[in-house]
Amino acid sequence: MTSQHKNRLARVAGVIECFGEWSGRTIAWLTLALVLLVSYDVTMRYLFQEGSVALQELEWHLFALIFLLGAAYTLKHDEHVRVDLIYHARWMSERRRAWVDLLGTLFFLLPFSVLIIYSAWPFVENAYILSEQSPDPGGLPYRYLIKLMIPLCFVLLVIQGIAIIIRSAQKIAARGDESKAVAMDSTSQGQDT
Repeated sequence: MTSQHKNRLARVAGVIECFGEWSGRTIAWLTLALVLLVSYDVTMRYLFQEGSVALQELEWHLFALIFLLGAAYTLKHDEHVRVDLIYHARWMSERRRAWVDLLGTLFFLLPFSVLIIYSAWPFVENAYILSEQSPDPGGLPYRYLIKLMIPLCFVLLVIQGIAIIIRSAQKIAARGDESKAVAMDSTSQGQDT
């Protein structure tokens, strides 16, 4: 692979990671909105005996948005659950970890994400066609919007997975380039003597 191709792939990974960082930081503001909403709801219920089904459902929806849309940001920062017993073992080099990330993303993350996107779409479509809304009186309408976040979450995971594949392949290739350079250097030193 030429250095021009490597630079293009690095730029693609950089753009994806920049988007992931921006989206994660934007979604983090939903946490503040959720805290303020819960505080308001609790204050209204316990001090003024005024409750709202719509507010409670909005709290659930915001929590779902934080969890679903924050998954790609969490993956970007390598804060998701993994078996650290193996991944962070002493015998695991950076190159081996890159192989684990590459193969794990290719054979587990991407196929699972595509499966969820494919199977969740009829779920969203059905909610849209039926104009599904909360079954509770005073609940929120447009339930398909929150259901749409399920496939969107996995689209974001696929996008972040592409960046992981690129970065892992770069780490693996860089290690290979280093060993070639060392071999060439030792060969040239042997010829000089």
